[in-house]
Amino acid sequence: MAAASRFNSAVAILCIQPVQSLDLPELKIYLTLRRVVEHERQGVLVAANIKTIKRLLASRFTVLSVLLTPAWLEKLEPQLRARPEEIKVYLAEPPLLETITGYQLHQGALAVAQIPSPPSLETLLTNSSRPLLLAAVEGIASVENVGAVVRNCAAFGVHFLIVGETSASPYQRRAVSGSMGTIFEQPVIHVANLVAALTALRARGIRCLAAHPRSDAKKLARVDLRGDCCLVFGAEGPGLTAEVLAACDDMVEIPMPSIMNSLNVAVATGVFLYEATRQRG
Repeated sequence: MAAASRFNSAVAILCIQPVQSLDLPELKIYLTLRRVVEHERQGVLVAANIKTIKRLLASRFTVLSVLLTPAWLEKLEPQLRARPEEIKVYLAEPPLLETITGYQLHQGALAVAQIPSPPSLETLLTNSSRPLLLAAVEGIASVENVGAVVRNCAAFGVHFLIVGETSASPYQRRAVSGSMGTIFEQPVIHVANLVAALTALRARGIRCLAAHPRSDAKKLARVDLRGDCCLVFGAEGPGLTAEVLAACDDMVEIPMPSIMNSLNVAVATGVFLYEATRQRG
């Protein structure tokens, strides 16, 4: 193995280490990309494509290391140098990176970052401008859908997203990719009890509206979304549980002139959030 090289910029310190083998203990996380629960327990996440890595490097998340081809190091070096922390840069040729178990590397770049300590619900509410536009999800098992919901929230200016205890983590690798890296910009809180969180919101005068197709649900375009509100979404099929529905003020549906009565949660989130921002001008 070649000796590690080190150079200082105005801010960042990059520790560049060429590698000829992925057997190094410090590279273990790159060989276990499917062990997403294990990664989260360690307090880390993996960015696995160039767009998400670029967003990561532009964010306030702490970057721990990157695994790159020489070509990508050259392209990403300006962003890496602009970082405030010391970053380990592992450098490998494409054929070596393609041997990573369980994941076919197409772009020649991976990055590991630290998951930040989550803010409290109270802190997020105190620091958010009014009128509030919040979103919450329950029972979303698909990490791709969770990532897409995060992306929608970022696109439509949601102050923060509440992820319930039965939903997948937005920090899993495929959720990070599904969000297109907007998870590094969009405030998110993962709560242990969604019903309790919604109850706390309502106690502060924030309307909680369940996206739930039923004959007695209100039509989306007829609901006033200009004030403080939290839009609550469940998985397509099972929808929201009775407990979460009971914790909401009203049920709202997207009228569909067809035999369909539901949409994928990522699509439904986009429709609801668009209507909210449209009403808010």
